[in-house]
Amino acid sequence: MHPHLREAQAADDPRSAEARLAEAVGLTEAIALRVVMESVVRVERRRPATLFGSGQVERLASEVAQAAVEVAVIDAQLSPVQQRNLERALKCKVIDRTGLILEIFGERARTKEGQLQVELAHLSYQRSRLVRSWTHLERQRGGFGFMGGPGESQLEIDRRLITDRIARLRRELDQVKRTRELHRSARRKVPYPVVALVGYTNAGKSTLFNHLTDAQVFARDLLFATLDPTMRRLELPGGQKVILSDTVGFISDLPTDLVAAFRATLEEVLEADLILHVRDIAHPDSEAQRRSVLEVLKDLGVEPELAGGQPVLEVLNKIDLLDADSREVLAAQTGRREDQVCVSAVEEIGLEELLAAIERRLQASHRAVACSVDLSDGAAIAWLYRHGHVTGRRDDEGQAHMTVTLAPADLERFRRRHGERSRVRALPRG
Repeated sequence: MHPHLREAQAADDPRSAEARLAEAVGLTEAIALRVVMESVVRVERRRPATLFGSGQVERLASEVAQAAVEVAVIDAQLSPVQQRNLERALKCKVIDRTGLILEIFGERARTKEGQLQVELAHLSYQRSRLVRSWTHLERQRGGFGFMGGPGESQLEIDRRLITDRIARLRRELDQVKRTRELHRSARRKVPYPVVALVGYTNAGKSTLFNHLTDAQVFARDLLFATLDPTMRRLELPGGQKVILSDTVGFISDLPTDLVAAFRATLEEVLEADLILHVRDIAHPDSEAQRRSVLEVLKDLGVEPELAGGQPVLEVLNKIDLLDADSREVLAAQTGRREDQVCVSAVEEIGLEELLAAIERRLQASHRAVACSVDLSDGAAIAWLYRHGHVTGRRDDEGQAHMTVTLAPADLERFRRRHGERSRVRALPRG
């Protein structure tokens, strides 16, 4: 059930309560739960004890009993006290939106890294919920050794064990982060730009990834079908090779514990030379989903709309689900823009145009620089000819003064490799 809060309306939430309920139902079905009843509950104000008003709780308890509901999913973030009180009142297990998403991630994680990230997020969530209805956890255990006195309660022991496990998981994920950085360092030595796919969950990223790279990434009409990131090499029409990265889908109100746990994975987006924002343009809440994705990107430190930020290409997917008139209007709108392209990943429509647009955006982000390189440093000169577009050269007093257009990633690679013996100066754009 979706509690439609008056403050949500005041916050100018563009999505309707019914749309949010439909998303919650989709999330529930994603972990193979059978939905026997669904409803929008209008809430004037949050009640600290139960979220809902007392009359609403009584009505919900009656409906839950009549439908023999075993698990009640509340599409909101519940406090531990609210969750405990609702379980007592409804006489069934209650999980909130955060718990539901954690369950989905727990089922989808396949790699060791993904499982570590999910477990960390789940334990961080559970640690605050040890004040539940399990009163037997408060029984005292005897003291140990010669100290005597009251021992730890079971609740304290469980909390300490969870805290210790969280600390171990964070150490393991720190190692994962270091390993990923080593992989990124290795990729920087290869002249391939990185293109990252991002988007709202179920926008069609994995289907698009599979058609572009002939990969076999799991792709189904499910929320969060893909969890573990995948990378493949892709060749553009002009022959340039790039690395295409498929990432986990985003969603509105993504639990902060999950964002923190998956930061090592999502940092791949921070390293990307180009971000492909895949949108389900046929979805009625496509614009709201776009805003949610941009909010998560902002939390990660990606500011595509600011000057100097990473270039973003919007991929308007699922045009096959639009009627002819809507497709014609959309084509007219995007035809005048360089930052949007229309495709259907399923029908393989517009994929050639997408590849050409990727190539154009990568080239548009290239920077013209003036390089002064010793003529004796043949390796540096050859590197510039191989990775950049040399537009001018003048040899004078033992140095080659060159004007070169380079991709941002290649410019950074050149500075790391040859910066000590070369002078590089960025030229003004235009």
